[in-house]
Order: sequence, then C-alpha cells, then structure tokens
Amino acid sequence: MKRSGAFLLLLLFVGINSYSFGQKENPKLNFSADVMSRYIWRGSQFGGNSPSLQPSVNLSWNGLELGAWGAYSLGGTNNAQEFDLYLSYTFLNDLMSLTVTDYYFPVEGDDYNYFEFNHNQTGHVLESTINFNGNDKIPFEFLLAVNFWGADAATIGNTAANADFNQKTGIQYSTYAELSYNHSMSNDVDFNAFLGVNLSDPQAANPNNGYNGESGYYGSKSGIVNLGCTLTKEIAVNEKFSLPVSASIITNPVDRKVFFVFGFSL
Repeated sequence: MKRSGAFLLLLLFVGINSYSFGQKENPKLNFSADVMSRYIWRGSQFGGNSPSLQPSVNLSWNGLELGAWGAYSLGGTNNAQEFDLYLSYTFLNDLMSLTVTDYYFPVEGDDYNYFEFNHNQTGHVLESTINFNGNDKIPFEFLLAVNFWGADAATIGNTAANADFNQKTGIQYSTYAELSYNHSMSNDVDFNAFLGVNLSDPQAANPNNGYNGESGYYGSKSGIVNLGCTLTKEIAVNEKFSLPVSASIITNPVDRKVFFVFGFSL
C-alpha cells in the first residue's frame, strides 16, 4: 500500500468514527521528556553507548492523537538519533488503537536529507500498528506492527550476478508482535512484563534476487527479540512534585544481548 493511501484510510476511519460516536471535547496539548540510561527499543540498542534524552509532544482530541517523539544521544556526536511523527486513533472505550508512524534516524555530522522521499533512497520507515490496550479487568496488551514503506528494503550484495552494490530489492514488511502484562503492586510500584517477537525472516527475503542475507529490521532472524520486565514508581520530591522513575531488565535471546536500563520522566 502506498504511503498516501494508508494515511487516507486511517483519516477516513477516524473521521467516520469521530463524527458518529465521539463525544465533543477540547483539544489537549501535552509535552514531556524522558531521560534514559540507554535507548533500547524492541530489544535493540540505538544511539550508541550513552544516555538518551527522549522528548515528546502530542495533540489529542476525541480519540485522535498527532504527535512527535525523538531520541538524542547525550554522549556526543556521530551517534544515531531519531525523530518520529505519528497519527493514532483510539476507540472502543480506549481498548483499541490504530497508529501510523514515520520513523527517521538522522546521524549527527552526516549530510542527511530529511525530505528525500524516493522509496529507493529515503531514510524514512513507515509503520502501521494495531494495539489492544487492555483495562483494569483485562491486564494484558497486544501490539502488532508492520513496516509498509521506506528504508525497510533488502539489498543485493556486490556479487557476480549483480554488480550494483546495495541495489534495493523491495520492502521486507518487517513484522513485530508483542504481548505484555500489567499489574499494580501493593507498594505503589507498577509492574510490566513483555514478550516481543520478530515475525520476519530476513534470511528468506527475496531468495531469487541475489539477496545476501543482511540483517533485517529486528535482527538476523525471526524469534524472541524483546523479553523482560519494567518496574515504575513515582518518587515524591515535595508536596507538589513527584518524579516518575523506571527500571527495566531487557533481554534479546535472538541476538544474545541483555540490558539493564534506568530512567525518569519530566
């Protein structure tokens, strides 16, 4: 599906549901920032071996949310950074969400072009997701995410069959699924356990096109890439201000990695 078609379908769905069933409310503008000891996303580390500042801003109205999110390494230059835009719609009493996200990873010091939208050259990745958000009676969440356009393409290596090094062979449609469980403990600590799976097999992509088995969007092969838990708690600084803190143990069995991450929100 083309990028414009996906956005139009989501906007049409949002418009119909908002007009028919939504209750009128005033738009809400929010912004915040997280400071994390490392930037770990779906079992992989981004932004180098340094802490990460992660600002966000969003505008929400009647279940519709338009937002921006970023991740910026605090360890100097020449590290991968991130700037994302997303459009999301939540419905069925907040149980379900549909989201389209534009991921972009500029590199400090490189002469990147954010406005390059040629599908063979762009650095953007467009992803569609569907979420089951759970509630107090159903403490489980489920996410399914699929890349459908952009820099998620396999490449042909410099082989005798094709001398054009790094020629694109087509979108891989990298797919990720995650199941999580939420529980509030008696000492005001929130517990979240998660299991994330890479459903794509980059080794099998485009086998007849000279594909040389490069790593895919979530790693070198399908399997469990994000397994762990997060504990969160609000620590009172004074009578009017508290600081949300979190600690996560994250493992990636496919790549044989483990991370212990601490952070706080502002």
